[in-house]
Amino acid sequence: MPFLPSGLRENTPVSTRSSRAPGPRRPRPAGSAARPDGDRTNVIRSCGDRWHKGRWYGAASGPRHRPGAFRSRLPRVSPADREVLWLYLVTRLGIWTTAYCARWLFPADQNSRDAGPLLAPFQQWDWDFYLRIARDGYFPGQGVLLHSTLDHREAFLPGFPLVLRAVHTVVPNWAAAGLLISFAAGAVAVLALSRIARLHLPDHGAGRRTVMFLLLSPCAIFLAAGYTEALFLALALPAWLAAQRRNWALAATLTALATTVRVNGLFLAAAIALHFILTARTGRHWRQLPWLALPAVPVALYSGYLHAHTGDWMAWKHAEEHGWNRTFHTPWEAWSNTWHNAFAHAQTTGYAVMFQAELLAMAVGLALLVVLARQRRWAEALYIGLTLWALGTSYWYMSIPRSTLLWWPLWITLAGWSLRKPRFKTLCLAVATPVTTAVALTFLSGRWAG
Repeated sequence: MPFLPSGLRENTPVSTRSSRAPGPRRPRPAGSAARPDGDRTNVIRSCGDRWHKGRWYGAASGPRHRPGAFRSRLPRVSPADREVLWLYLVTRLGIWTTAYCARWLFPADQNSRDAGPLLAPFQQWDWDFYLRIARDGYFPGQGVLLHSTLDHREAFLPGFPLVLRAVHTVVPNWAAAGLLISFAAGAVAVLALSRIARLHLPDHGAGRRTVMFLLLSPCAIFLAAGYTEALFLALALPAWLAAQRRNWALAATLTALATTVRVNGLFLAAAIALHFILTARTGRHWRQLPWLALPAVPVALYSGYLHAHTGDWMAWKHAEEHGWNRTFHTPWEAWSNTWHNAFAHAQTTGYAVMFQAELLAMAVGLALLVVLARQRRWAEALYIGLTLWALGTSYWYMSIPRSTLLWWPLWITLAGWSLRKPRFKTLCLAVATPVTTAVALTFLSGRWAG
């Protein structure tokens, strides 16, 4: 018989599996087990065992499971997943090596003979807010209504600090606990991203290529530090993957958790809602619609908590306005103010180059929005569009380069282009690698980045 794949062979009628005429059956040794054949539903094996509905049953022990049956029910890590995880581990090693070098080459005191604590390079900027919230809460020792806290910490959502506090019960060092959260969350995120990429790109290496572009992107250092990006992606990307598979309950639950980490969770909720509307076809699908309201619950609870302490339902938004000048301005005003600070010698060179990066990231985001619209990927276009609107209507641009880490359609698009044009991959790596290293050193040495 010509060779057939095992799956096809199992479904092939018995009459087609062999061209030989049936001959006399070979005698079976005494005491050996009988095999189920034809329509027989009960075959005596030994000691009262019998075959019923595709499974052997013992006289007293019930169904007999194959060795490793429990293990087979666990989530499987495919060879492609292992390649992605290996790439993730290698890039983490690179970042930790860079942090070690930064600690010795760029100490806080140039005349110091002590490099400082081992994890000090990762304890920069926003980390201090997450640490204070996790350790002291939002309103430590305050029993009266306040308009806002002195450091405006209520601008930071509670998801990451809550996880940090929980992990701290096991890992006593706060900085190590934060790094552990980002390390574990990043592994989940890259696996989900690779699987999303394989839904769009037919190449067998599409998932690994997409993850490579993410992990070598200019602001990749924030995926390794004790920041919110890795944890958000660990929730948002599986949520989007669940939505692609029309598992709306899981998608809504994960999105609700993502809204506790970053406000981008609301943009993700809007994108998933649009995807639901565009793909729902039957009454059974539409009965899942109430799940889409779930992501609004954490935001409402946090607003209620802040109102109880400050008397302001939008205290988190007002804290952003007072602490980071995120007041509403038209998009052209925001572009003009950012341009002025980038090129008009209004800032020191370190800040000026970061404002230049903000302008470049906004331009990339707008180009990505056009690409998604042309490809009719409306849900992803809505996610990117809402993100750009939120970041592009402040007094000036802030944190747009960091936000690119959350733009999974960007990394899938770049991977697709590089698979079609190999030179594009070389160009991206040649440009991105030195920029990524420079941004990492900037952050790890305590300068403003991202």
